[in-house]
Amino acid sequence: MDIVVWMYYEEMNTLKVGFDSPDRDIYFSSKGHDVPGLYAVLHSLGEIPEEKLLALRRLGGLNGHPDISNRGMEANSGSLGMGISKGRGMAWAKKHNGNQGHVFVMTGDGELQEGQNYEALQVTAHHKTDNLTVIVDNNKVQSDKPVAEIIDIGNLDEKFNAFGWHVIRIDGHDFRQLEKALAEAKQVKGKPQIIIADTIKGRGISFMEHPAALEIGKGLYPWHSGAPDDAAFDLGYNELIARINAELKSVSLNPLQLKSVEPEAKAAAPTVLEGEPLSQAALERLAVKPTDEYVSRAYGQALVELAATRKDIVVLDADLASDCKVRDFENTYPDRFIENGIAEQDMVSMAAGLARQGLLPVVNSFASFLASRANEQIYNAASEKSKIIYALHYAGLIPAGPGKSHQSLRDISLFSALPNCLVIQPCNAEETRMAVEYCVNQTDENSALRIIIGPSPRRIALPAGYAFKLGQGTQLTAGKDAVMFAYGPVMLHEALLASELLAERGFGLSIINMPWLNRVDVKWLAETLKPYSTIFMLEDHHPAGGLMDNILTACAENGLLNGKQMVKFAVEGYPACGTPQQALAYHELDGLSLSKRVMKYCG
Repeated sequence: MDIVVWMYYEEMNTLKVGFDSPDRDIYFSSKGHDVPGLYAVLHSLGEIPEEKLLALRRLGGLNGHPDISNRGMEANSGSLGMGISKGRGMAWAKKHNGNQGHVFVMTGDGELQEGQNYEALQVTAHHKTDNLTVIVDNNKVQSDKPVAEIIDIGNLDEKFNAFGWHVIRIDGHDFRQLEKALAEAKQVKGKPQIIIADTIKGRGISFMEHPAALEIGKGLYPWHSGAPDDAAFDLGYNELIARINAELKSVSLNPLQLKSVEPEAKAAAPTVLEGEPLSQAALERLAVKPTDEYVSRAYGQALVELAATRKDIVVLDADLASDCKVRDFENTYPDRFIENGIAEQDMVSMAAGLARQGLLPVVNSFASFLASRANEQIYNAASEKSKIIYALHYAGLIPAGPGKSHQSLRDISLFSALPNCLVIQPCNAEETRMAVEYCVNQTDENSALRIIIGPSPRRIALPAGYAFKLGQGTQLTAGKDAVMFAYGPVMLHEALLASELLAERGFGLSIINMPWLNRVDVKWLAETLKPYSTIFMLEDHHPAGGLMDNILTACAENGLLNGKQMVKFAVEGYPACGTPQQALAYHELDGLSLSKRVMKYCG
């Protein structure tokens, strides 16, 4: 915040010449999740209206990660490691087009574990790009642990010097040092510049500041993401106001006159599916208990249980152990847990090496980063015909608050393109345990498990005696008029809601839970489809390459269509940012919209 405030209030010409001027200075953050701070600064300058600011991570408001559809955003980010490369492109284009203005890119220190940065450092120095300055927010803490514990990035001064950059190091909270460093950077010719800004994570709120917060969190930083609860918010807010008023009094100015704001109605219980998770500290303070319907928790528990007898299981993580619910595994089997930091491609290739030596690697990251960024490495590893399990967390449209960089809607198609890889999405905690056990003990193929991070909107009840059989789904509701296939807790909830709404109108929609997204038992499929002339597929995915494409192929190859109509409901275009219900309604995938869409075909 200190750096961004100085950049816009004192350093850059952007507000003076306008965001549309080709001669403007450019600032953007490569890490992206710090964008609420940038929004706040732009709001303070009158560039973002209050109604937009208050609609953070809501449909039609401000995106959860930078998106150029929002005013003042120069680049989309959220997927780490791309910023220096993008900044170099902007700087090169300015010179090529004969335009003025300097380019400033903020990176995180943990972000420097991502390999693309080092490609960019090398090429930028080779190109002698001197109208680009990178600022490293060196706060020394990642999502919940110190950078040095995740993957130590070493001596940054020596590292950047070795790459041929002009290096300056400062206290990132000292405006005078920042002013001097930026002035020095402007004088450098023939070299890109990098300012290592030593900062304190949580600066300004005593109990959120590193290292005090690590002590409170028993070695884990509890405030990286999510909203504080009301008590913590009030405590931090009052601390800031008291400090400001003390400063005002010291120079004989009146204290702040604060307008009263009516508090929003509070939910009965905090929940991830309301849009954003609460911070870990808030969850602990409110004593929020994990329910059995957290698919991700069931996944983590299953890994711990299976590892007791499968000594070959090794779990790999990309600085997301808490989100991916593998922290219990880390604590239970520390000798079989490998922290790779923010480096998905490296992690997958290491897993390939582990598999070649007879171990069973289980690779964890958010689906959007793992499936796409490391896709070439995944393909290479699969071609070696050794077994790896990929856990694709945060899969699908929901939660939609972080925006498109975190919404994984291409992974089914990417993994289905591999000849020897199962893609599975379980619907509840029970089926999750079955799926993990299947991937570990019952198949020799690679497997990809799509896992949502929040609880199910409802408990998806499976029939008594349900067996997890390759290529077979199960009927959740009986209906005589049409059938809908769906998968995963979020979309099955909406499908069941649509079925209930249609039942009130006398229309019977049968709902099939189909966890096997790229395998189908043709005999089972034929029996399931036989009573119906209209078949709906509800995808938590882009229209291309999802469940319907795989089932349609099976139907076409085995003569199962016979005049039947097959209709796909999927996430069209780029995914919406907002609350779950906003995003689902926007794409017409909520229960009410689905019921109306079904009747358009069957009414």
